[in-house]
Amino acid sequence: MPTNAPLNRKLRMGLIGGGHGAFIGRVHATAAILDNRAVLVAGALSSDPKKAKDSAPDYDIPPDRAYGSYQEMAAAEAKRPDKVDFVSIATPNHTHFEIAKTFAEAGFNVVCDKPLTFNLAQAEELLQVVEKTGVVFAVTHNYTGYPLVRQARDMVLNGELGEINAIRSNYIQGWLRTRLEAQDQKQAKWRTDPKQSGAAGCFGDIGTHAYNLARYITGLWPQELSCSLKIFESGRALDDYGVALVRFENGALATVTASQISHGRENDLFIEVDGTKAAVEWHQEEPNKLIVRKNGEPHKIYTRNGGPYLSAIATASSRLPSGHPEAFFEAFANIYTAAYDAMIQRASGAKFETVNTIYPNIYDGVEGMLFITRCVESSQQNGAWVPFRHPKSRR
Repeated sequence: MPTNAPLNRKLRMGLIGGGHGAFIGRVHATAAILDNRAVLVAGALSSDPKKAKDSAPDYDIPPDRAYGSYQEMAAAEAKRPDKVDFVSIATPNHTHFEIAKTFAEAGFNVVCDKPLTFNLAQAEELLQVVEKTGVVFAVTHNYTGYPLVRQARDMVLNGELGEINAIRSNYIQGWLRTRLEAQDQKQAKWRTDPKQSGAAGCFGDIGTHAYNLARYITGLWPQELSCSLKIFESGRALDDYGVALVRFENGALATVTASQISHGRENDLFIEVDGTKAAVEWHQEEPNKLIVRKNGEPHKIYTRNGGPYLSAIATASSRLPSGHPEAFFEAFANIYTAAYDAMIQRASGAKFETVNTIYPNIYDGVEGMLFITRCVESSQQNGAWVPFRHPKSRR
């Protein structure tokens, strides 16, 4: 139960997923402890009980806290005096809802990978659970953790770009140019399976990142969208390419493009934001530079931790001097450390912000699921404009 005393210890973490052969589970485990504010003490690392327990030594999880299922873990941890403070969910999409619901209802804070759930109905139900229980809930749209993304956000909020007119946000990959899922490649197999991934493939996997980045930086409120999704690899069940056009309440337009079939492209997430006073451009594969443009002036390159021109939050999001690259793990860690502040406030009985947070929260997760849902609906109607605004989206 929350108390009014400060939390003078590291937060205790439980990991769901991340067993042998996993990618994102190891990222979560590394990022969560990067700033020495948490320690991984328990886990249910696979849906296969034997694999779950066999994977525990990889994370130095003791045998008595290496659980064969998340249900077992939730029940056992709830009875311990040293129970985990939060769980990180690093599992395929179709499992997120039941896991998150189980731990939230038991009073545990949750950090969940994106997309939030398998479908919109689950996301809305999970939102009700989080609002009822009052747990801290973070969603790892990790690209919002990059210092220069936060710098761009502050520049928009401070009016340095003027009124925002247009956004071009793109996430381009090439790894699914061939049907790797037919070769039983683990990451490809579940991402292209409608029973595990949900209604969208590429757009659910990475298109949501591109959209979230546009929303995070600009703060604009969407009104409607038109989308076209495409399967280019014959025999694949879900989209591997797509383009959406989003119209915002202020009249601005955003294009969101996502591809997993573009030769030679790796994780090329990039965004351009055009304002009436200036424009900015940021590339995830070169994350320590932000390009700022104004007509009639030389282009400026802002560097991470590069000087007093950076905002306080951008500076605080850096760990190394400029010129020493920071990237993916550190961005993930910035999501965690912001969520930790809220977890500590909750544990000490203090009020904490749940809506307008620096880390992506449950409301952002619900909006991400609405984005996927509306994109699929529009594409099924040959790109028809559909309304796009969730009544509980954050203001």
